[in-house]
Amino acid sequence: MAQSELAPPIVVRDLVKKFGSVDALSGISFEVASGEVVAMLGPNGAGKTTSISLMLGLRHPTSGTVRIYGRDPQELASRVRMGVMLQESGAPPTLKVREILTWYSHFYPQAISVEEAIRYAGLTEKAEALIGTLSGGQKQRLFFALAVVGNPDVIFLDEPTVAMDVEARHAFWDEMRVLKAQHKSIILTTHYIEEADAIADRVIVINRGKIIADGTPSAIKKNVGGTHVRFRATDLTEAAAQRLPGVTKVTFTNGAFDLYTTTAEPTVRALFAQSSELTDLEVVGAGLEEAFLELTHN
Repeated sequence: MAQSELAPPIVVRDLVKKFGSVDALSGISFEVASGEVVAMLGPNGAGKTTSISLMLGLRHPTSGTVRIYGRDPQELASRVRMGVMLQESGAPPTLKVREILTWYSHFYPQAISVEEAIRYAGLTEKAEALIGTLSGGQKQRLFFALAVVGNPDVIFLDEPTVAMDVEARHAFWDEMRVLKAQHKSIILTTHYIEEADAIADRVIVINRGKIIADGTPSAIKKNVGGTHVRFRATDLTEAAAQRLPGVTKVTFTNGAFDLYTTTAEPTVRALFAQSSELTDLEVVGAGLEEAFLELTHN
């Protein structure tokens, strides 16, 4: 077996990118395994898109390395194994959907059929349509088809479901799961936190050019509180709520307590023991969006 086949699909080591005096990335490191879906989250300007451009070989790092199956991403042997859907994609409006997919497929040695790519993207009824007549969501689906028509082993998706309606977004998630089952490695950036929670095996949170969290969605949620408990109790103070077992954070707004705990059952038992006026109790798992906001606002 060739050495490149033994190497992980993506390896990023001590990656630094400066734009003048601005540090866009400050030494990030991670790997992506075969068949793994990794979502990169972060506020605007955090370094997500810069990371993607470096992994694609579109920019040179100031220092550090990126390897695609052990090779520099600018090598042809790397490029033919990558598919990409950038946030600002474009296509000639006077070409038909089938025409541009046929053209793209000729660049790859092991491309899938154009018909299969069209089905992946849910564009069967638009196969003969001019690109200029497609809606925003349909264009996004076309750009996804262009990313997968080459049968890549590694797929980069930068804000892939922008302009898609809810039904199209869920259909896209289903196609992502199909690709994962084929052992494709997928790395995506997204502002839709529920998207990362729904399809990612792992979430990397970037803020100010640094990785501040890296783990499964459930692990990240657990580390930032685990469970959200909301209730009203006129005989309990904020200080007393903060002392409940497992509690990591308490807020009190408009007569209601909101607290986060790593041990939901002991917290609730202690709450019932301390308050005889407990009402409107709600206990739910903390969401990834809450965890993201907690991480990036610290």
